Amino acid sequence: MRFQLLGPLGITDGTEAVVLPAAKPTSLLAALLLRPGEVVPTGRLRQAVWGEAQPATAKAALQSCVLRLRRLFAKYDIEQHAVVAVAGGYRLPVDEDSLDLLHFRALVSRAVGAGPTELTLLRTALGLWRGPLLANVPSDLLHRDEVPRLTEERLRVLERVGEIQLTQGRCREVLVDLWEATRTHPQHEGLTAQLMRALYQAGRQNEALAEYRRIRAHLRDEFGVDPGAELQRLELAILRGDAPRTTGAAGVDVTRLSGPEPPPDAKGGRGRPSAGPARPPGPRLPHVPGFTGRGDETACLVAHLRGDGRGNPDPAPVMAVVSGGPGMGKTALALHAAHRVADRYPVGVLLPLTGADGAPRLADDAAAELRAAIPSGVSPASCLAVLDDAVHPDQVRALLGLTGCGAVVVTSRMGLAALVATHGPAVLSLGALPPRESHTLLTAVLGTERVTAETAAARTLAELCGHVPLALRIVAARLLTRPKLRLTDYAEWLRKDLPARLTLPDDTRMSVPQALDRALDRLPAPLAEAHLRLARLAGRITAPDAAAALAVPESHVEELLERLLDTGLVDEEKPGILRMNPLFRAHALDRSARTAGVPQAAGPARRALPSGAV
Repeated sequence: MRFQLLGPLGITDGTEAVVLPAAKPTSLLAALLLRPGEVVPTGRLRQAVWGEAQPATAKAALQSCVLRLRRLFAKYDIEQHAVVAVAGGYRLPVDEDSLDLLHFRALVSRAVGAGPTELTLLRTALGLWRGPLLANVPSDLLHRDEVPRLTEERLRVLERVGEIQLTQGRCREVLVDLWEATRTHPQHEGLTAQLMRALYQAGRQNEALAEYRRIRAHLRDEFGVDPGAELQRLELAILRGDAPRTTGAAGVDVTRLSGPEPPPDAKGGRGRPSAGPARPPGPRLPHVPGFTGRGDETACLVAHLRGDGRGNPDPAPVMAVVSGGPGMGKTALALHAAHRVADRYPVGVLLPLTGADGAPRLADDAAAELRAAIPSGVSPASCLAVLDDAVHPDQVRALLGLTGCGAVVVTSRMGLAALVATHGPAVLSLGALPPRESHTLLTAVLGTERVTAETAAARTLAELCGHVPLALRIVAARLLTRPKLRLTDYAEWLRKDLPARLTLPDDTRMSVPQALDRALDRLPAPLAEAHLRLARLAGRITAPDAAAALAVPESHVEELLERLLDTGLVDEEKPGILRMNPLFRAHALDRSARTAGVPQAAGPARRALPSGAV
């Protein structure tokens, strides 16, 4: 017998399958199978089964539910999979022969490096998925926390299958899977890029461009953002007639998308079909729809970028550094200012300096991409480069002498003081928005009437968000798609579980917890641990208090606080006193509770989203 988790929860003997009823034992079984072989704490099991409506005798009720689950196992002759009671929780021992999720992961693992059999193994793994995940499991917690995680595992495999088929030239064969996948996940840029490539390679250029327009309209309507730089470059390649290849983050060779024309052939041609009338030179930087606030910072950055100071025969680029903590809108500000000076720098390039895993890119690779992005015949001095998410001054220094760009805007979570010392750029350090700008942002998205009707609730929402732009935009997006939801009710729901509820389920990029987790994961372990421990100081941090909290001599703590200040995770109120943004503090307390057993700040229990909010 095998448990089936990748779809409606059920049990099968290989020939017949039984879908379990939507009942509490089903939720309990799902919670155990989602952590196969692990000890699942009783608190999480109770939350998965009952949510906020837990019975008065929760311990006895959970034991009763375990007993019902054991009877269910006896009914289907699977008593060998006993629910084991251990200290602090329960465990259900399973392996890949008895759980489809483990079988799926084993197949995917075996596919790595399998050569000719990789595609077959991955297709077999995908064949284990049988429909909507946990459709018969009545647990809000599992649908919120676990379904997106499992869905992401499947999407990674689906992308790999598409990439293999495209590499092999099987573009027509892959179309069926990609049509379905992009309609099920309309915001997924990687799958859309593959569909565009498949259509283009099949000679269906107009349909490929229509797919770009579809996802652009979807992203703008749902999230107020444009497609990423890779997808924009793919659109430009198709418009120009460049045949996309199969490298790069979105499956395209960036060196062919906006780089120089190939040399003429013997007949004077360019070795590819004509793309029609010439397009304006240079790639286009993504727009930032509805950019709100940061008026002073924008004016300062624009004025600096417009400053002359370029009369030397070999002038250095006009340069600025925009730093700040996660979610503070550094990239948005850089792009917004770049568009304001597009008359001076008509060529714009957004160049990420970190990969998807947060690791810094090699300087040679980044420089090659930047040079290739500047079209043939265009002076590099007319180019503005946004070097996004730098992690170290040396990353930027290695690029400055290789690009020849007229202007460079560097964004970083770090202060990059050593770069400032050697190159003297303009420096903009972004903290939380002033309350009036938070109010303006919410009003701009939700409308004056709705915000004015609940002014106090709007102010509460901004405070819960710590006046962090990313959090405010997530809140605004939720409310914009739920026009009947009262701001007061949403604020009350949000307060119950900060910052976990500051996330959009259909786009992992729009998530405060993930943004902060990634920021901490990139720090040295002692610095990340210090941040978590200092969160217990109620937001106000002095050297004596920090020394006590970290159990280190006060003489050693000042350097640590300086390094922490450089990460943007704390702000300097005045010399000797730092403050932690309340949203960052809530995340640190929650992460401590999840990973290190540090008690979480006391507060009400979690409950479901208010009616109409999801």
